[in-house]
Amino acid sequence: MKALSIAATGMMAQQTNVDVISNNIANANTTGFKASRAAFQDLIYQSMQREGALTSEAGSTRPVGIDIGMGVQTAGTVRLNTQGGMVATENQLNVAIDGRGYFSVLMPDGNQAFTRDGSFQLSAEGEIVTMQGYQVDPGLVVPPNTTSVEINEQGVVMAYVENDPIPVELGQFSLTTFVNEPGMRPVGNNFLLATEASGEAQVVTPGSPGTGLLRQGYLEASNVNVIQQITDLISAQRAYEMNSKSIETADQMLSAANQIR
Repeated sequence: MKALSIAATGMMAQQTNVDVISNNIANANTTGFKASRAAFQDLIYQSMQREGALTSEAGSTRPVGIDIGMGVQTAGTVRLNTQGGMVATENQLNVAIDGRGYFSVLMPDGNQAFTRDGSFQLSAEGEIVTMQGYQVDPGLVVPPNTTSVEINEQGVVMAYVENDPIPVELGQFSLTTFVNEPGMRPVGNNFLLATEASGEAQVVTPGSPGTGLLRQGYLEASNVNVIQQITDLISAQRAYEMNSKSIETADQMLSAANQIR
């Protein structure tokens, strides 16, 4: 009886589904977090009777076949890159991306990572860094005795030093885009890595066609819809229970068959 193994694949698939949903709910308040969904696909089919097979010497054929599927498997987890809401922080080093794009961050190993989390800080040397102390690329240094920092929508960074009414231009934030954003690999700490699936990184100026603008004093909230996630969680739980019921039913049928005298 195939029902036992088929239902087992369904239970494993729904367990993965619950894991993904749980991670979404856990990150409902994570800055710049993008929710994911589990995508599934059916397994191979065992053909008991082929469609179009001859059913008589007169040449009549079978209009439909008898195909028994072997269950389901997880095809992947798809990241949903919809825009999160804007949260005002009144922190002049907080920057949100309104639209497509990622901040580029220089990791300690020399590689680049990418993030939507613009909750930046200053290092002891005045460099603009992430919460982990990693340098935002390109490197921008705020002079000592700076009274305020302004970042416009195109990413130009200006600093007012002491009582000088004329600001000093420090440089410009750039954004990075990818052809296939869901193909990026999440590695934790709000960082993503480029992969062969994502395509090559394209460095662009904020506000360029197809690229987002920067909003100083804001952070992008998680795009997790908690109500939708709870609904999906209930649906996954019920699907898990139905697969469990299939195993129970198959077990009862096998038990009945074994008791035949």
